[in-house]
Amino acid sequence: MSALEAMRDRRSWSKVTDLAPTGPELEAFVAAAGRVADHKSLRPWRLIEIRGADRDVLARALNRADGKKCLSSKPRRAPLIIAVVADLSSKKIPAWEQEAVASGVAHMLSLALDEAGFGVFWRTDDNTRSKVLAKAHGLAKGEVLLGWLYVGGKPVRSRPTRRKTVDAAKHLSQMPGGKKRRKVDEARL
Repeated sequence: MSALEAMRDRRSWSKVTDLAPTGPELEAFVAAAGRVADHKSLRPWRLIEIRGADRDVLARALNRADGKKCLSSKPRRAPLIIAVVADLSSKKIPAWEQEAVASGVAHMLSLALDEAGFGVFWRTDDNTRSKVLAKAHGLAKGEVLLGWLYVGGKPVRSRPTRRKTVDAAKHLSQMPGGKKRRKVDEARL
């Protein structure tokens, strides 16, 4: 499958099964996803693998950030959760670029996992950047949490999925004063 086909086929899976990639499988996916733009070999990101009972640490922190004492049920929705962390400590690269690279790694990883047969959905929270969640994830000074990838098996669907493609003409423009708008030739793709 080409990268273009993989992108066209990918979808978020809000419900997943208990199947998850093994540690070595995940390492292979991360190594590939890490090929996203690296800004002169600066790697302003890291990922935190959360499985099993470690999900309860996240569940507790999510609710503590909301002012609640019980465990959130959200981390039990997938057997593997991958926290996406941006390292903003370098002053050579603007913070927004460092966050963009970390986000790019997460999206490339999501695509690789999807192609390998795993369901993935990105999750974030109003409290993602809270001190409670930073402490729970062991973030260092200069690191920020961007969100989590929830990963599991793709459940069997009883009905076909409806895939709407993006109307590229609504999202793609040219510089003002440039040539007339062109049409996308999907047949060539």
